Amino acid sequence: MKALITGASRGLGLAVAEALAQEGLDLVLWSKNAELLQQVAARLSAAHSVRVDYRSVDLVDSTAIDKACQDYLESGEPLDLLVNNAGNFLPGAMMQESDTQLDDLWTINVKAAYTLTKRFWTILAQSPRAHVVNMCSTASRMGYPAGGSYAVTKHALLGFSESLRLEGRPVGIRVSSVLPGAALTDSWAGVDLPPERFMKASDVGAVVRQIWQINASAVIEEVTLRPLLGDI
Repeated sequence: MKALITGASRGLGLAVAEALAQEGLDLVLWSKNAELLQQVAARLSAAHSVRVDYRSVDLVDSTAIDKACQDYLESGEPLDLLVNNAGNFLPGAMMQESDTQLDDLWTINVKAAYTLTKRFWTILAQSPRAHVVNMCSTASRMGYPAGGSYAVTKHALLGFSESLRLEGRPVGIRVSSVLPGAALTDSWAGVDLPPERFMKASDVGAVVRQIWQINASAVIEEVTLRPLLGDI
C-alpha cells in the first residue's frame, strides 16, 4: 500500500508520515523544502523498513503541481491513500488584511487539494482501499476573529470533502476530513503557552492511521480533535 502526503517535511504532515510508516505503508512525501524532505525520507525508511520517495513541489504553483502529478502517473506507481495536508495560516481581520490574502490562502488551502485529488482520482479508484484524507481545521466549523480568510478556506475544504465523499462512493473511494485544533508544531514557535496546553502532532498522525486502519467497507467521515482545555 502506498500513501502520498503533502506538506510532509514538518508539522502535522510529518506526524502523519511517521504514523503511516509505522503502519507499514510506503510513502511519497511532497513539500517545498527538499533538504528537510531528504532527511525525513532517510529517517523513516531506516526506522520502519518502508520505501520513502520524496519530491520538492511548490503547491502554490499550478504548473509545478501538474508536472509532479504527470510524472507520478507516468511512473506507473499505484496510489492507495492521498493525504492533502499542505496548508498555511495567515493572521488578519478580513476587512483589514491585504486584498490578496484570501487568494493566497485559497491557492494552498483549497485549490492544491482540489487539483491533486482530481489528477489522482483515476489511479486511486484502481485501489481496493482507496482513500482521500483532507486536513481541515476546527476553523472549518467556526470563524476566527483574527484569521477570517483562513476560516473561509478551511470551511471550503470541508465542503470539498463532503461533496467529494458523495462522488467517491460509486467508485469505491473513501473520503475523510480531519479537523484538528491547536497542535504543538513549529507554527506556534515563540508563543508563551505551556506545551500541555496543546495537542501533540503525533495525536493527529495517530488519528489518520486509525482512519486508514478500519475495514474498507466503512469510512470515518469526520474527526474533530481539540486540546483538552479547549481552543487557543
